[in-house]
Amino acid sequence: MNRLTITFCCCFLFAIPTFSQTITDLIAEVNQDSLVKVIREFSGEDVTVVDGNTVTILNRQENNNDVAADYIKQKLSALNNLTINDQSFNTNGRNIIATQLGKTNPNNIYIICAHYDTVADYCADDNASGTAAVLEIARILSTQCFDNTIIYALWDEEENGLNGSGFYATAAAGNGDNILGVINLDMMAYDGDNDDDFDIDVRNIAGSLVLKDGLLSALSTYGFNLNVNVVDPGTTASDHGSFWNNGFPAVLVGESWFNGDQTPNYHTAADRFSTLDMPYYKEMTKLVLAYMVTIGSLVNVDNTVSTTSTTLTANQTGAAYQWLDCDNGNAAIPSETNQSFVPASNGNYAVQITSGTCIEISNCVSFNLLNTLEFNKKSVQVYPNPVSSILNIDLQNANLTVLKIVTLDGKELLSQSLEKLHNEINLSQFSNGVYFVNLENGGNTVSFKIVKE
Repeated sequence: MNRLTITFCCCFLFAIPTFSQTITDLIAEVNQDSLVKVIREFSGEDVTVVDGNTVTILNRQENNNDVAADYIKQKLSALNNLTINDQSFNTNGRNIIATQLGKTNPNNIYIICAHYDTVADYCADDNASGTAAVLEIARILSTQCFDNTIIYALWDEEENGLNGSGFYATAAAGNGDNILGVINLDMMAYDGDNDDDFDIDVRNIAGSLVLKDGLLSALSTYGFNLNVNVVDPGTTASDHGSFWNNGFPAVLVGESWFNGDQTPNYHTAADRFSTLDMPYYKEMTKLVLAYMVTIGSLVNVDNTVSTTSTTLTANQTGAAYQWLDCDNGNAAIPSETNQSFVPASNGNYAVQITSGTCIEISNCVSFNLLNTLEFNKKSVQVYPNPVSSILNIDLQNANLTVLKIVTLDGKELLSQSLEKLHNEINLSQFSNGVYFVNLENGGNTVSFKIVKE
């Protein structure tokens, strides 16, 4: 990111879960472990696999970021309902753009974007943070149908003069594209004084003030642990500036430069994952997701699945159904086109739901014909281990199970019932260390030792 001086501010105060249909439920799908994984891989802290090759994405400067572009393209290509455009705009520059076409108003376009290039090694905050947030939002929203079109855009060569976004915005203006809003994410994971402040940079250009008001409404409605500074006139030194220059509404969302609380490691190789505030960053991602769901206009189709010991049932009524075999490349199962499906064998299954023009596919649901009394370590999955925040617990039958988390000296810290096949337990309030996860079902108990770090 390139910053100008801010001149004025106004402050206002497996069974894998299938995605739900309310904004609140979609907000809850933002996963801190997923964000951590992508930032660490994209900033070179961890190795990753791109196009079958084990790589380290240590540097994303011009002439050295094709692997980074390929990583983004690979992530977006794995999602449903997206059309990918690998847009070359000069000898080296590549924008990676994924379009989720609106069902009712496909010409109404909203863009969520970030730049992925750097000026040094690592650069976790600038701007692996924005990149990972866009990918996380795409992961969640691509499972849904929207009335309006959502574009997930990752720009190249921002650091060289907003080249990638400038190319796109100029072409969009020339084509007469109906871009109704651009939300640009740039440096959004550093909170050095832990005050949860963040900035919305805005100017009275096109409908930009409307975008600002919408973000403030989402902040108020859903009660995120964040405090906003509205910076007007905001900086032009990031990719939203390209859209202002072409007469489109846009805002920047990021950490609080207004309060001087931006990363001190700006534009250096000291901008590392260890300096980031992940709970703060997760809240920022949740806020932007909530607003994108609002302006995208979520279509009311329920793609969740209910399970019993014998039957899988799509929760959406009055639709067309096709059950799929996830273990066979999501192949359609012949004749299984009813709302309910009785599997003849153990496996992983999903349902494709068609309601009007909207087609959604549930996540794969693990089905196992276990006897209801059979409860052992083979029927439970507990992951990841070690865990930083969210512990996943997958059960192979839907019978009531009681979870207890216990310290090594036997002190019980948490006890709750699990009634779903997939459960996410937030351990962020626990201190780092070793714990026992005890699961009780039908008089049987299984225990797992986990490390919280």
